[in-house]
Amino acid sequence: MKIYDEYADWFHLLTARKDYAAEAADYVSLIESICPDARTLLELGCGGGNNASYLKHRFDCTLTDLSPRMLDVSRSINPECEHIAGDMRTLRLGRQFDAVFVHDAVEYMTTADDLRQVASTAYVHTRPGGVALFVPDGTAETFAECVDDGGEDGADGRAMRYQEWAFDPDPTDGVYEVHFACLLREGGAVRMIHDRHVHGLFTRQLWLDVLASAGFDVTLPPLDVTTHDTQVAFLAKRPAR
Repeated sequence: MKIYDEYADWFHLLTARKDYAAEAADYVSLIESICPDARTLLELGCGGGNNASYLKHRFDCTLTDLSPRMLDVSRSINPECEHIAGDMRTLRLGRQFDAVFVHDAVEYMTTADDLRQVASTAYVHTRPGGVALFVPDGTAETFAECVDDGGEDGADGRAMRYQEWAFDPDPTDGVYEVHFACLLREGGAVRMIHDRHVHGLFTRQLWLDVLASAGFDVTLPPLDVTTHDTQVAFLAKRPAR
């Protein structure tokens, strides 16, 4: 996936930090509703660190991602946070946190077994009485094909404009595709890249079953659609005993 690798240093022109303030505030409130004294937070799949740039004002954040280049992007705005390269399916840090946060990076889990592995990773890193918050872009019930566009101008003279197209060419296979067409402007020249992503599409019931099987007690708090669109929150508490 080009935007997480060779074009990672353009990431904040694709998705800007300023657009995450409202949703990050909601995530803090959800975590505090289960674990009001939470101090430490582990994010699985932090990407460019946009959510973390707000969460770090409330929690001591440890940020992990599969892509070393995306970790560099996150470090550029979150230098005070610990950054660790790792796969959310297999990561084992040997320590526990008050909260574990998994945002839209979980969309790249394309099988039920992938999802079970992520749930297990979250569970072993959540202290007894702590909470794991999962916020996928949606479930099979909420998915709808869509087109989006946007982009930012950078302070260094670079700029990006993109169109994003999400569609499901085979409704029976449990995945859908997201295609990005990005125009990159630099030094007066404009070039175009195309990037294809494959996301998993799981039912709400499968999510609930997987998290319960991992050992969590799960609730589904409502999210404001004006901020979160089709996102669904799974608030998973690890029992104190």
